[in-house]
Amino acid sequence: MKVAIGFRTVDGPWGGGNRFAKALDAGLTAVGHSVRHDLNGSDQDIILLTDPRWRNPSTAFTAGPILRHLAFRNPRAVVVHRVNECDERKGTHTMNAALARANYCADFTVFVGAWLAELPVWRNHLRAPWTTILNGADPDLFHPSGFAPWTGDGPLNLVTHHWGGNRMKGFDVYERLDALLDDPAWRGRLGFTYIGNLPPGFRFRNARHLAPLDGPALADALRAHHGYVTASINEPGPNHQNEGALCGLPLLYRRSGALPEYCTGFGIGFDGPDNFEAALSRYVADYSRLLTLMPTYPHTTAHAIGQWIALFTDLVARRDEIVAERRLWRDPLLFLRNQMPV
Repeated sequence: MKVAIGFRTVDGPWGGGNRFAKALDAGLTAVGHSVRHDLNGSDQDIILLTDPRWRNPSTAFTAGPILRHLAFRNPRAVVVHRVNECDERKGTHTMNAALARANYCADFTVFVGAWLAELPVWRNHLRAPWTTILNGADPDLFHPSGFAPWTGDGPLNLVTHHWGGNRMKGFDVYERLDALLDDPAWRGRLGFTYIGNLPPGFRFRNARHLAPLDGPALADALRAHHGYVTASINEPGPNHQNEGALCGLPLLYRRSGALPEYCTGFGIGFDGPDNFEAALSRYVADYSRLLTLMPTYPHTTAHAIGQWIALFTDLVARRDEIVAERRLWRDPLLFLRNQMPV
């Protein structure tokens, strides 16, 4: 099977999309499939669209080139659209429209969280059929070896990490957590480390801040803490909590976006700053029980990539049926709009 992935991978900390593309490339290659990150040639079996934004430096190709490729070079390729973004994530106003427009080229759509598929933008624009494949982290890297759980003595040290520095990554709650470190009720009982980029001008008063980390350095930093907290709002399909959980850290998570799909059963949920402290108290009380559950955390790279490869294999087996049902020129205006760089 020959697969073209529309993502230019880079080394170093560059967010979940980069880790996914690397993992998919490695997983496909390991079982004998070939992978490229362009649309050169005319023999691709699967074309994977990962981002509709041609200005994004990690985007290898967008819907417009895919449509031209199908029309003039390789009409038998099957196109899969991975949806891993939304406007709700960062308070933007153009991403949903770009995703819906790009979805015109797709034969099949994969959401990284079922929550995404329920957004209003997809009610009239989704190219059926579709499924959900949750993201996973690499347990060979993110593992509990070297993790020392909290024993109840000394402070409970929490950690989180985000590549992006948007305030919607949860800074309303991280500010609250930072303030708790000054609260007499929590002082000396709690620690907090933030790994990653901060919003412009933002500074923690009490929490420890580290620059973005990746690979073994990130895994070691996570294992040096006792618990993982994520307060991100409207996450499409997060991977950061997977990395913390696979290191053995019980989760303290915001019930927002796709986070409950990944975290339920492996931590304590909260809704925002107003009930964060109450959730934190429950987390402390339940910490020992949660520890016993973490070895069964399911969201690994192998599990996710296995689902992707099974999907690709099934789509290629049904290629004749899929291509016969495709109507590439069903909306000439939308075909042409996808050729415009937006």
